[in-house]
Amino acid sequence: MTAMNWPVLYPEIWLLAMACVVLLADLFVTGAERSTTFWLTQFTVGVFAALHLVYFDAGATAYGMKGLVVVDPMGHLLAFFAALAVMVTLAYARPTLAARDMMKGEFYTLTLFVLLGISVMCSANHFLVVYLGLELMSLSLYALTALRRDHAVATEAAMKYFVLGALASGFLLYGLSMMYGATGSLEIPRVFEQIATGRINNEVLVFGLVFVVAGLAFKLGAAPFHMWVPDVYQGAPTAVTLLIGGAPKFAAFAITIRLLVEGMLGLAVDWQQMFIVLAVASLALGNIAAIAQRNLKRMLAYSTIAQMGFVVLGLSAGVVSGNTLSAGNAYSSAMFYIVSYVFTTLGTFGLIMYLSRQGFESEEIDDLAGLSQRSPWVAGAMTVFMFSLAGVPPMIGFFAKLSVIQALVSTNVTLYIVLAVVAVLFSLVGAFYYLRVVKVMWFDVPVQTAPIERSQGVAALLAANGLAVLVLGPFSGGLMAMCRDAIVRALAT
Repeated sequence: MTAMNWPVLYPEIWLLAMACVVLLADLFVTGAERSTTFWLTQFTVGVFAALHLVYFDAGATAYGMKGLVVVDPMGHLLAFFAALAVMVTLAYARPTLAARDMMKGEFYTLTLFVLLGISVMCSANHFLVVYLGLELMSLSLYALTALRRDHAVATEAAMKYFVLGALASGFLLYGLSMMYGATGSLEIPRVFEQIATGRINNEVLVFGLVFVVAGLAFKLGAAPFHMWVPDVYQGAPTAVTLLIGGAPKFAAFAITIRLLVEGMLGLAVDWQQMFIVLAVASLALGNIAAIAQRNLKRMLAYSTIAQMGFVVLGLSAGVVSGNTLSAGNAYSSAMFYIVSYVFTTLGTFGLIMYLSRQGFESEEIDDLAGLSQRSPWVAGAMTVFMFSLAGVPPMIGFFAKLSVIQALVSTNVTLYIVLAVVAVLFSLVGAFYYLRVVKVMWFDVPVQTAPIERSQGVAALLAANGLAVLVLGPFSGGLMAMCRDAIVRALAT
């Protein structure tokens, strides 16, 4: 852990170097489509994803930067999925950006910096590295939210995101400072060792832990730290909303595992109690508030809050009765849920962008009325995505929910069995607003008669996205095994 070990950082070095290349290359691109910038960015992210996949297959755990970073299968797998989500996001966003005069080099450069921040968080082994990655990602997302400068709603959303994001970062920083004060170390493994000794003031640790959990809950979008999610999802340009709702979820999961599991597992009893409260609050508020929404993006924002409730629920069942026998099952189910949610939500927002056109955003639920008559296959794809979010078999969302519920029930603890029942009941509530969208598409009279501006590339990607959500459900065993293997290897180090 004392060596720099540069090879473990090759993906991040590549991404940083190419982000600078893309920024400079864009100065010489004159076409309105910015094809060179787009394809150069996609190539950069593709190579980055391939490097992480190769490292994941190797299955080794290594340290770099004198112990500041750790590269293990979990970090590689999360970074790979984040890169894949960014590639899909850019492909969906391209026509929309061009139509709204947002096809600027800054969009692509900032997106690469978002991915770099995510990757840094996935491999963090030190409190300062966690914070560095978090701020790199967050500041880039704030700028992207405000990229459409002539749009007052987007500017307002960016201001809210910035202020509340700064507050959450402050919570996290204050909590980490308390941890440092109590343990005398900023290195995550050393913090774990110090807590394990039991010779530290527990009150100080728990006080700091509260702030850490609050900061993490904000990044996940869990209630009651959800206040930014509806406004930012609705106000930001849809391309940026997709970026915010996709890849960063992997980073939030990564730092939750790094900080709370790898660093503060000795305080699991305390933070799991907090997570149970966060989970129930998120499930209740997200599902109930979503029913009242008529704006599709805002409804999906509250849906995200409810979905994160499931993730937090999975994370709360790792340590049961003082043992960690359930840890691998619980954390891998939460990871699988994150993966399935992100790739479903990519399709939903991608479809919103596919239906939008110059001067029309297709953001209201009523805008989808009679979609089956205008384009049956698009309505079919949206139905698949809605069914997946609702947890209807055989979609991947059903198996994701099932894995979390199975992780809760397998603990054989009454509290977790009750929580599993509560989660199922709130899922039934959530099914209402997802099925309402399906009903509007298939049975209502069309209100939009303008032809859908087709982009063959985006149409093919939507079809592939919908097919993946549909097919991967019954055949998700391989993906679940990858998640479990990654988590088990991370916990073993």
